[in-house]
Amino acid sequence: MRIILSVSLFICFFGKALAQLSETDISYYAQLEDSLKHISQKVFYSKKEANRFEANKQFLALWNEILKDEKSMTYSFDSLKRDVSFVLSPDKKFRIITWDMRKDDETYYYFGFIQVNNSKTVKKGLFKKETTSQYEVFQLLDKSATVKTPENYVSDPGKWFGMLYVDCIKSDDDFYTLIAWDGNEKLTQRKFIDVLSFKPDGTPVFGKDVFKFPGKFAKRIMFEYADEVSMSLKYNSGRKQIVFSHLAPNGLDPTLEGQYQYYGPDGSFDALEMKKGKWVYEPAIDIRKDKDKTDNVKKPEPDKQTPVYKPK
Repeated sequence: MRIILSVSLFICFFGKALAQLSETDISYYAQLEDSLKHISQKVFYSKKEANRFEANKQFLALWNEILKDEKSMTYSFDSLKRDVSFVLSPDKKFRIITWDMRKDDETYYYFGFIQVNNSKTVKKGLFKKETTSQYEVFQLLDKSATVKTPENYVSDPGKWFGMLYVDCIKSDDDFYTLIAWDGNEKLTQRKFIDVLSFKPDGTPVFGKDVFKFPGKFAKRIMFEYADEVSMSLKYNSGRKQIVFSHLAPNGLDPTLEGQYQYYGPDGSFDALEMKKGKWVYEPAIDIRKDKDKTDNVKKPEPDKQTPVYKPK
């Protein structure tokens, strides 16, 4: 369940960032990128699940070595973007790298890292302050198989609820909002509005009480729907809202309530709008002037390898 994400957002940032790397640095990372690309062919395209997971061990080990160097955060790894998602925060504080692996039983497992530049301001005398930057990397360990209530789950990277991140929104408060996709299983797929914040020591935390949504006391919002349909979920910068398809049972049949393999968009749209540090639910919004061609995307054939990204 993947479509190729437009690289326009990355061109602006990484065009400037790469200028900060020396020719030696660029050559060095290009060689490492080639090694990652070579391993990724086995990770994402091997027919046997055991071979995919064995190759993924090498993939993780190489990423672990590469990301130790903070310069890696300014290298774009363009050739990997068909299979690996790179999401940079608007303020460039962090970059999340995630990828998924579909298992033979049609469930998914997720892997990833967060690269973080934690800036700290220290007082130096009565009127002088000094800001220091501390680069850190956190590996994301997917524990979603043990989580019964994803919407109420709060965790650190070591107990991450795995998903594939595709976009990041910076709020006016002390957290970031992430848009994500999860293949889930053969009957349903899911999309998430996740929340990322940081503890005083710089540790990332996923999930936060920032939603006012009917019938939910959620730390993140989950949408579950039939595997064969597509749902639109994306941030509309013009409206300053997260706009999403309203999901309902097929034919609005009340007997199918809660059976998400029969859910899909009913043609209407709802939204979340930031108000006083909370994402507040806004039902039945009119987006006729805002719709674009990505709001209705056909699902690729399931037996073919497809790019990483779902439509936002």
